[in-house]
Amino acid sequence: MSGWLDTPQRYGRISQAFHWLMAALFAWQFAGALLYVGIGDTALTRFVGASHFTLGFTLFVLVWLRGAWGLANLKRRPVHADRLGRAATFGHALIYALMITVPSLALLRQYGSGKPFSPYGIPLMPERESKIGWMILPADLLHYWLGFTLLAVVLGHAAMTFIHWKLRKENVLARMT
Repeated sequence: MSGWLDTPQRYGRISQAFHWLMAALFAWQFAGALLYVGIGDTALTRFVGASHFTLGFTLFVLVWLRGAWGLANLKRRPVHADRLGRAATFGHALIYALMITVPSLALLRQYGSGKPFSPYGIPLMPERESKIGWMILPADLLHYWLGFTLLAVVLGHAAMTFIHWKLRKENVLARMT
């Protein structure tokens, strides 16, 4: 199991795979959202956005699996001991909270809409004739804004690796690569 599990010096291959797979999927999600905001409804935004629901669901499942894996490895993981480390812990908790909340709102809206949802052909939500307004409203109000908040926090997360490297002379990125 050497290399697969996390250690106090670095994250193992499974944690790294979760991290970089999710980073790539989020990059695609954010690219689609930014394209839509930037250029509106075009063939390009429809192409990129066509996978938004399915990838959002995939990310929702992955964040729960990654969280469970992280908890199972918690005592083996690199430690964040100083004040900046505590800020990193808070930042990671915020990222996880947003990674759970944003797709949860979308799934709630999807169910409330009465439209079917079958990611990868798996029927999760059947079609219904009526809408449930209270399920649609929270996502209509918050999904967009919390999604862009997640983007800002993720960009801050990436920026902190640069700050660690340049100002503190710590290559924290090496732990995840």
